[in-house]
Amino acid sequence: MPEVKEHQITFNGPMVRATLEGRKTVTRRPVKGDQIPRLTETEGSRPWVAVGQHDRRYGFVVSGETEAECARELAAFGRCPYGRRGDRLWVRETWGLQVRRYGGGTGEHIVYRATNPDAIYCKSAEGQEYPVKWKPSIHMPRHSSRILLEITDVRVERLQDINDNEIEAEGIDLDALADGQDRYDMCHAGSGADGRPTLRTAWRHLWESTGGDWNANPWVWVVEFRRVQP
Repeated sequence: MPEVKEHQITFNGPMVRATLEGRKTVTRRPVKGDQIPRLTETEGSRPWVAVGQHDRRYGFVVSGETEAECARELAAFGRCPYGRRGDRLWVRETWGLQVRRYGGGTGEHIVYRATNPDAIYCKSAEGQEYPVKWKPSIHMPRHSSRILLEITDVRVERLQDINDNEIEAEGIDLDALADGQDRYDMCHAGSGADGRPTLRTAWRHLWESTGGDWNANPWVWVVEFRRVQP
């Protein structure tokens, strides 16, 4: 039985909440550097080919009828930094410490900004409240993580190949999208204006809000997961 490995992954507040609520079951991350070899178009019977080398002693070749098929084959052998099917991801998020009473004394306990943004660190005897000093997600240690995910599938595809069902699985806030559509309809009723929010525009906004380049349509790792007990 293959060893189950753990890898870290960072989620922002909205994606943490979507995961906790069961709305997010997949994440897409850009393919960087030499995580997968370059795909090459050939004149052979299977026109797309990729050659990879995980070790100086050996390598591998995958091929496909289309660029997308070749990429899917490559994902099965490629070096996804988030792991492979069966591995686990522990989620890093913005966190802090809060003083709480227990028993006959007090102690520090972990709080998470995504679900408790107004948390205070402590309250003095005079009633003065001191806010939590939030710590960046990249500084979260493993033992402080509250979300553990099991990878159910990994593949490689172009960013814009996503469909509406997959966009929903990314954790898009459908209520916020519906509110935006209603406001647009009220402001532009009968005007014929083009620009009503859609699932796809919401996904594009989410991607670009994290610094991603939508127009470049990059290759991305598609990591599907289910939540398990830490």
